Amino acid sequence: RRPPPPQSPLEKVAAQEGLSLPELAGKWFLVGVASRCSYLAEHSHRLEATAVTVTILDGKSLAISTFRKLDGMCWEIRQRYLPGQAPGRFLLKGRGYSSNVDVVVGEADPTVFAILYYQKGRSISVKLYGRSSRVSDAIVDRFEQHVRAVGLTDDVTYYFPTYGFCDSSDEFHVLD
Repeated sequence: RRPPPPQSPLEKVAAQEGLSLPELAGKWFLVGVASRCSYLAEHSHRLEATAVTVTILDGKSLAISTFRKLDGMCWEIRQRYLPGQAPGRFLLKGRGYSSNVDVVVGEADPTVFAILYYQKGRSISVKLYGRSSRVSDAIVDRFEQHVRAVGLTDDVTYYFPTYGFCDSSDEFHVLD
């Protein structure tokens, strides 16, 4: 008999109970991210303020529009988070089999903050979003507890600028 496959780190993460998707709709700001992504580590000095708009589609999916600067121009990146196996869990389909991303809303007070987990393959990251570009120290502490719970550390945790946001992009700078 073969041993069972190792449990994915995301399987151990509980989704926020009683989450109402309409409460997630609206504008959010990316406050922080914890990830072992080598690109992020090499370019962390160039992080740009990032705003996100969430729209609820069909009552189950999330349409995500991310506005950020790239080489001084504002870009919009559009994604669709499809409903996952359980409430608070989503799937972001990539272009190939191994490029799908599992998403879990780990903790949220939709009027103030949301902590989301992202897993692609065996790699996991955690993001902190706020309804404003600054959140309280207590919320940052909670985010850092979630980060440590999945084995990430302070040296791979990055915080984003609180100024210089893009509110829109022109038609030539949209990535679907």
